[in-house]
Amino acid sequence: MRVLLVEDEPTLRAQLRAGLADAGYAVDDVGNGGDAHHLGANEPFDAVVLDLGLPVLDGLSVLKRWREAGRTMPVLILTARDSWHEKVAGIDAGADDYLAKPFHMEELLARVRALIRRAQGLASPLLQCGAIALDTRSGRVTLDGQPVNLTSHEFRLLAYLMHRPGSVVSRTELTEHLYAQDFDRDSNTIEVFIGRLRRKLPPQTIETVRGMGYRLAAAP
Repeated sequence: MRVLLVEDEPTLRAQLRAGLADAGYAVDDVGNGGDAHHLGANEPFDAVVLDLGLPVLDGLSVLKRWREAGRTMPVLILTARDSWHEKVAGIDAGADDYLAKPFHMEELLARVRALIRRAQGLASPLLQCGAIALDTRSGRVTLDGQPVNLTSHEFRLLAYLMHRPGSVVSRTELTEHLYAQDFDRDSNTIEVFIGRLRRKLPPQTIETVRGMGYRLAAAP
């Protein structure tokens, strides 16, 4: 899953980037509203963490422009603790949730997980596909109740597919959502990780749809 982090305070931005990356997200981070608007308008993100007090272009204006352009990615806005008017204005502008500063990293991660789940119509933090279970809170994957040891890249790939059960996902889409913009992207790498995942999961769990991509299906 790929997240855009928009925060102008360098220390806080570094802390949030590290926390999101440790939780398994591919993170693009910027410190001003101009860069944020450009990235959000042109790159696919599964969620955005957006501070409102930004230089160049304020966060509220960025959000309004995204929504007016039809960009629908879920957005979590960061506000000052007592700025209730910012919360109202942010939600009216199209934000999906808000978090008041200061906050605990665990709460931000929980809210991001919830936004991504809801965007895919999923209610539970425990994702199921047949005998496979993926807990988005702990990052644990089990098969028939037994733990499956995955690398971070394998986990991110499986998590993306499990958020879209039954849907065909192209290699391009996987590459765009699993890696940040500054990562040396190579869609052939996806094939390598698909192959590794298949060896750890039941046969036919990950189907190849000729000319289109991959689909996760409960193994018969």
